[in-house]
Amino acid sequence: MNVSVLGAGAWGTALAVSVAPRHATVLWARDAAQAAAIGAARENSRYLPGIALPEPLQVTADFDAAVAHARDGLIIVGTPMAGLQGTLERLPADCLGVLWLCKGFQEGTGHLGHEVAQAVRPDLARVGIVSGPSFALEVARGQPAALVAASADDSLAQLAIDVLHSERLRVYASNDPVGVEVGGAVKNVLAIATGIADGMQLGLNARAALITRGLAEITRLGLALGARAETFMGLSGLGDLVLTATGDLSRNRKVGLLLAQGLPLSQILQELGHVAEGVACASTVLKRARECQVTVPITEAVVDVLEARLTPQQAIRALMGREAQREA
Repeated sequence: MNVSVLGAGAWGTALAVSVAPRHATVLWARDAAQAAAIGAARENSRYLPGIALPEPLQVTADFDAAVAHARDGLIIVGTPMAGLQGTLERLPADCLGVLWLCKGFQEGTGHLGHEVAQAVRPDLARVGIVSGPSFALEVARGQPAALVAASADDSLAQLAIDVLHSERLRVYASNDPVGVEVGGAVKNVLAIATGIADGMQLGLNARAALITRGLAEITRLGLALGARAETFMGLSGLGDLVLTATGDLSRNRKVGLLLAQGLPLSQILQELGHVAEGVACASTVLKRARECQVTVPITEAVVDVLEARLTPQQAIRALMGREAQREA
């Protein structure tokens, strides 16, 4: 099976590294100089330093060539959410299968990935998402992980399993792309909240409460958008939330930790050097929740901190001061 990964960030590169030993794989980098450097060094030193690329993996900056390679195979879009629409618009209509890795809501429209595809490329017949608890570095190292491939087309989810599944990477199928995308998007915002709490040294009880009540927010919003409740107890819901909220490799958690230290957001993002999707989509999550009349107090508190209306300390007091109610 021919596979092309469009986007040479950390996660796109990691998945290409995982797949290349079993399938003819091309990794596309938007910047020609970056592609040349990765190809020459056989390492993506910017995003995955120390990870050697498998010899069969080809690296190119030629978008059309990368797409042609996997036109009858599997195309994996590894861009951030901001790049999803532009990438989809460049694809031919007769691609056999297209999956994206990005998690979040599109800025401006508030669309999830499947909504972006429906809006700009309704002619692409087989599309879906790969998500789940997966730090790129660990996958690139070959450490065990599990993902979920979700599509309204069951055959595409099966194709993803055929291509991605290995002895180190388990892949499960889902036909609830809405739920998988909501879980992958909102958990980034909640990871910022947990990072703030941990940075303030509020303790393990507070962390557990934030994760649990955060999962309730994900579920409420997901159900309002048409997802199934059981999806949020799986890899793309609870699994990804726990990983991103507690793992030291989490960029969104790191944002929260640094906010708790009083650093301004602009400085944090400059020092981070990678995309933290929770920062970009927090206000959109809140907007869509309000449109659906869904209560998301943790998300609201994160937005208030990111937009400097509240300090982390004030946000925690506001959450703890909410009126008591039944658990739901």
